[in-house]
This record gives sequence, C-alpha cells and structure tokens, in this order.
Amino acid sequence: MSEEILVTREAGIMEIRFNRPAKKNAITNAMYGAMADALEQGDGDESVRAVLFTAEGDVFSAGNDIVDFAAIATGAAGDGPHHVGRFLWRIIAAEKPVIAAVQGHAVGVGTTMLFHCDLVYIAENAELTTPFVDLGLAPENASSLTIPARMGHARAFAMLGLGEPLLGRDAVAAGLANAALPAAEVEPRARAAANALAKKPAQSLKLTKSLMRDRETLLARVRQESALFAERLRSDEARAAFAAFLSRR
Repeated sequence: MSEEILVTREAGIMEIRFNRPAKKNAITNAMYGAMADALEQGDGDESVRAVLFTAEGDVFSAGNDIVDFAAIATGAAGDGPHHVGRFLWRIIAAEKPVIAAVQGHAVGVGTTMLFHCDLVYIAENAELTTPFVDLGLAPENASSLTIPARMGHARAFAMLGLGEPLLGRDAVAAGLANAALPAAEVEPRARAAANALAKKPAQSLKLTKSLMRDRETLLARVRQESALFAERLRSDEARAAFAAFLSRR
C-alpha cells in the first residue's frame, strides 16, 4: 500500500489519510489504488463500522496529480493499470458510512468525492474547486449529477462552468457539509461523528445508507463521464492547459 496513503483501524473506524503534504496531497495512480483497496477491505471486514477520510498538512487534496494527467495526454503514461476508476467505483458503492474531515482546500476529485461522503466537516476558510473546464476536461465522479442535485443548477454551474470556489463557511448552506469550523476543530469533530456511527447497529446503518443512495444511477453517470473525460485528456485544449500549469510550477 502506498505510503502516501495511510490506512489505520481503531475502535471500528478505518481511517484513510492523505499523506503527501509536500505536494498538497495531489493524488497519484498508486494513491488511488491504495484507497480503492482500503475501501474494498473495509466493506468486507465486519469489524469496520465507519470510514474516515483525513489529510496531513494544510490542504485536504489538490486533486489528481497534473503530472499524471500530462503523461496520459502525451502518451507517456505506462501500460499498467489505472486505479482511479476503481476508487470512483468504490467510494460510490461503499456500504459503510463515510465521513470526511476537510481541514483545507480541496480541488477536483478532492471536492467531488465529498458528495459521496455521508458526513462532511470542513474548515471555514477552505475553498472547494472543480476546475475541469479550465483544464479542458469534463466533470468526473458523477459530479455532473451530484453537485446540481445537492446545490441546484445555478450554484453547481458556477462551480463546474465558471470554476468559482465554494467556501467552507458556505458549504453547510449549500447542502454539502454538516458543519463549518475552525481548521483545528475539523478532524476532532469528524472523528467524534465516526465514533458515534461505529456504535450504531451496523446492519441497520448499512440498510439506511443503501436506501438513501441510488448507486446504479451514480455509477452509470460515472461511466458516461469517464468516457468523455478520457477523450478530453488527449484533446488539444487539455494538453495546452497541462503544459501551462506545469510551466508555472
């Protein structure tokens, strides 16, 4: 398992922790694989009652590592398995409650994954962004469905079309977060919620989550988006956007 994803289990909680703070917790292929493996193992382990996503450093996640995107766009990526699809599928199909402690900014999939979490606690000064259009790409992780469903079309298009950030302090009113807090209070609050869920009747909780989520519709949208995303990764617009981003680093 990637050392840039730390997975621990304690008192019924599986914690999945982004551990690449020097790179703003940008997600690599290996990290996607580690998270997908953890979610799969958590669903199959009766001792795991809840999943908690946390992060090291000041940024929750900068999203997919642009270097990986650029490698795919230019044909330089290897022929091995690409694990992002497994992670997207697993977070949607997860049977156990998923809680996120968003202590800092989140970009791309770092934001869209939150719409598949059952509880979200966020720092008041965090910014959530989905810059897919600016990168010449298309929405992913069923975000073209989940964000409008949660926030309404106008606010969703401001995020997905204009690339406007959603501020942590506004995330509760937008229907994404349960509480917006000072950054230092986010993880303790999320952990307390995970602990409370871990003490609930497990099968009842699993059934309740299942009834509240239309997994098949979400997965169908992921498949549709993924096909378009793969095409866009190799587009002239995307290659130009990746080159411009990397030149500023």
